[in-house]
Amino acid sequence: MNRNGLKPPGAVVGPNDRGLWWTTLPPRPSVDEVEQRKRPQDEAGKPELVKDVKYELTYEVGNTQNTLPTNYEVYRQVVKAYPQRTPLELTLGVNDNSVEKAEPVSK
Repeated sequence: MNRNGLKPPGAVVGPNDRGLWWTTLPPRPSVDEVEQRKRPQDEAGKPELVKDVKYELTYEVGNTQNTLPTNYEVYRQVVKAYPQRTPLELTLGVNDNSVEKAEPVSK
């Protein structure tokens, strides 16, 4: 899990072109292992690695902590602001179900 654009423990691959880090790839299964797991109705194919990325932002309002989904652009704004602890003003989406924008608080 990537947090605030920092290299997570155990990560060895990265950062990629989106600033994300990955652990080492698991060993490729042998033909015997693939055949052993295969059910009669299955067809053995080439193993493929699925990387799933979900961007979330956790923020506090008073004593309440909220975590909402966001997108890559908002994630990058937070990553840039995080090292200096720059306060951000968040724009929430419809019904406050997502974070649509993060901008430095203007003074």
